[in-house]
Amino acid sequence: RLHGCPDRGAKRLRDDDDGDDPRSKKVGRDLARRLERDDGEDPSSDRKRILEKLMDDDEDTDDQEGEPVDESSVKKMILTFEKRSYKNQELRIKFPDTPGRFMETELDLNDIIQEMHVIATMPDLYHLLVELNAVHSLLGLLSHENTDILSFKDVVDLLQELTDIDTLHESEEGAEVLIDSLLEGQVVALLVQNMERLDEQVKEEADGVYNTLAIIENMAEFRPGLCTEAAQQGLMQWLLKRIKAKIPFDANKLYCSEILAILLQNNDSTRELLGELDGIDVLLQQLSVFKRHNPATAEEQEMMENLFDALCSCLMLAANRDRFLRGEGLQLMNLMLREKKMSRTSALKVLDHGMIGPEGSDDCHKFVDILGLRTIFPLFMKTPKKMRKAGTVDKEHEEHVCSIIASCLRNLKAQQRTRLLSKFTENDCEKVDRLMELHFKYLEAVQLADKRIEGEKHDMVKRGEILDDVMEDEFYLRRLDAGLFVLQLLCYIMVEISNSGISQLQQRVHQILNLRGGSVKVVRHIMREYAENIGDGKSEEFKESEQKRIMDLLENF
Repeated sequence: RLHGCPDRGAKRLRDDDDGDDPRSKKVGRDLARRLERDDGEDPSSDRKRILEKLMDDDEDTDDQEGEPVDESSVKKMILTFEKRSYKNQELRIKFPDTPGRFMETELDLNDIIQEMHVIATMPDLYHLLVELNAVHSLLGLLSHENTDILSFKDVVDLLQELTDIDTLHESEEGAEVLIDSLLEGQVVALLVQNMERLDEQVKEEADGVYNTLAIIENMAEFRPGLCTEAAQQGLMQWLLKRIKAKIPFDANKLYCSEILAILLQNNDSTRELLGELDGIDVLLQQLSVFKRHNPATAEEQEMMENLFDALCSCLMLAANRDRFLRGEGLQLMNLMLREKKMSRTSALKVLDHGMIGPEGSDDCHKFVDILGLRTIFPLFMKTPKKMRKAGTVDKEHEEHVCSIIASCLRNLKAQQRTRLLSKFTENDCEKVDRLMELHFKYLEAVQLADKRIEGEKHDMVKRGEILDDVMEDEFYLRRLDAGLFVLQLLCYIMVEISNSGISQLQQRVHQILNLRGGSVKVVRHIMREYAENIGDGKSEEFKESEQKRIMDLLENF
């Protein structure tokens, strides 16, 4: 069976799926088991009755296959579902200890749910599911006590198909109505409660967990705003518990890591919740495995990257930087950089996220204390040969390393700052030589991009198109992407070390600029542009003081 995993563009197939639907075999097995347990009636008459019913159903299905499906047949189907659902509930209440009495209604209900899969091909009719109360009834069945036959997994399969991301985009209107109704019924809380009672040692129940996560992913992709609500309805807690469970790596653990990364994207309230639930520790524990060992498979590598992404997202929140520091996250990342395993690239990214901005001050000081400068400068001096499997690129590596050094120059005080600056003077200022080499490399890349953009602007003006702010922003982002961001970091480092009061550093920077036909004017221009664009999401006060600080540095450059 195929399961939806929208962000891959294709459907994701569970590793252990053999493509054949186990439901029919399961119904037979479970029936026998139920009937043996039923002491209240003669089981043989029950068996006979139910077997006849199963055979009748097969014939009915054959008859129905030719029927066209339209609005009135969908209405009929939903009303049949409502009727059968009500009848089943009634008999369960009446004969709670005699399963044989409601076994037939259970099968009837199961059949109609299978038929309702056809509605997933007509999202413009989803409003009928809401208007005729079917969503409410389906959610009611999620807490159905019978985990043998109907079980919530049939409902989960149906919901997963109804929320398939491609289907939702076919009819935005139908999709909105369905998602609203599901959220109103606290669908995430119900799904989480059900996952808690499933035993993943049983293949069908493991499938149930997988398909449940697919429903959540589909809804989150269609409506990112629901992540906050979902996380608070017990999902975040369940994901963390499942990720740290001591069971062998499988498709469900990979999927959990993916959902976690999605919940934390651009969302401060979920980041805060993860921090409060000791999630930073959970992430660090799970990642520590990859300090000395590479992931065993491509899937495990994908999970590792998801956990690193989740950690980076969390560090955007100042309160989590403190938890990261206390959980010895810096020490772990530093060790990963030294071990030269596949985790090195992502560890660098995490350090960058942890040390950036004024909130990164404590992390910067601690980094120097744990001898992090000894780790970071060899990576600055020589970009490592691309790791075959990691697929990283030079620009990404150089950007993170320069960003870490720039953050240290911005945040370090007293003795730690002195230790950083002395790194630039050792071995006849070799670090300054490398800094200037990178400066010219990125300057050239940006000049090429600027030439292309100027050409495009010229053509646009010729065609009479207007260059508005949106277009200008677009061009600026393209320049950053071409290397302007790394160039800004390099210029910032140059300006900072030139203002350090160590004349040897300032002399070497200017000497190399003159030697290679560079100019102080160009560096100043780059830094002014950088200062103008500072302060995404920061307070106006921070923006102004930071701009003033950079302008003061330029005065003496």
